[in-house]
Amino acid sequence: MMENAVLIERAQAGEKEAREVLIEQNLGLVRHIVKRFWGRGYDAEDLFQIGVIGLIKSIDKFDTSYDVKFSTYAVPLITGEIKRFIRDDGMVKVSRTLKENGIKVKCAKERLGSKLNREPSVEEVAAEAGLTVEEMMLAMEACVQVESIYKSVYQNDGNEIFMVDQLADEKQNEQETLLNHLVVQQLMENLSEREQTLIKLRYFQGKTQTEVAQVLGTSQVQVSRMEKKILLDMRQKMAGT
Repeated sequence: MMENAVLIERAQAGEKEAREVLIEQNLGLVRHIVKRFWGRGYDAEDLFQIGVIGLIKSIDKFDTSYDVKFSTYAVPLITGEIKRFIRDDGMVKVSRTLKENGIKVKCAKERLGSKLNREPSVEEVAAEAGLTVEEMMLAMEACVQVESIYKSVYQNDGNEIFMVDQLADEKQNEQETLLNHLVVQQLMENLSEREQTLIKLRYFQGKTQTEVAQVLGTSQVQVSRMEKKILLDMRQKMAGT
């Protein structure tokens, strides 16, 4: 554990040899995780390369003050990287060549970023990946839309929330709001004009029972009783009782 911590600190400080030792030591972990995804129609070597990207990210992000083994921390990041690749691939169909080049570019960018401790230039990434700049740009363009919706918007202890998750949640909330509105609207049609006025004032305009009582020309106690009865009837109708 101590030896790993020292290596990680040296790697994070930019020592290439320490990073390579850590990667080599944990390749077995990557292979073990990749086995979980066998039989899904993906090349094992592609998944392995993507898993290595997750491993490199784990090395860069791991805090040696954590009371946890590095491998424990790395597993969800490696797994998450592979899952994102599979989801991205399912969203956009690209040629095998573009897909392979995209993996090369991603791996090259991670390696150079760790080695140079800065954002590599386009030319540097292309050279590292063994591609021309044009080939690299084509591969990146093919994946840019998918990467944007799978952008991480929150991360904590290896667990990430992606933009696509938020979009799905927002869509579901919109649907639920619309459905609730339609149900309430339908139930309101069964109320008397006086009862409808009470509900609109209380729940659509935010009026207090005392303010509603003044509009209806009655007491706050009567408004409270009416409101309870109306809500009880509406709940029973929504429940189908």
